[in-house]
Amino acid sequence: MSDLESSMVTIIQVFHKYSGHKCKLKKAELKALIDNEMSHFILKIQENETLDELFADLDQNGDLEIDFQEFITLIAMVTSACHELFIPNYQKK
Repeated sequence: MSDLESSMVTIIQVFHKYSGHKCKLKKAELKALIDNEMSHFILKIQENETLDELFADLDQNGDLEIDFQEFITLIAMVTSACHELFIPNYQKK
């Protein structure tokens, strides 16, 4: 597999590690995933209000759980926000 394909598999595996067989994340599971798997890109969520706002923004269908497609929205937002940190120096001029 290519690096990109391996990364995609990792995203899927991490989602299922926290969501289990139900394939949806509850608020506490999302917090644990962010704190344990994304701590270099997102600071640990200390405030319940911050978690509530993030969860509400991601939960597009309003079922009080984050499904895989909603989770991918978070991955895309964080990746896009962090993109500039990884631009090679010769392109930052």
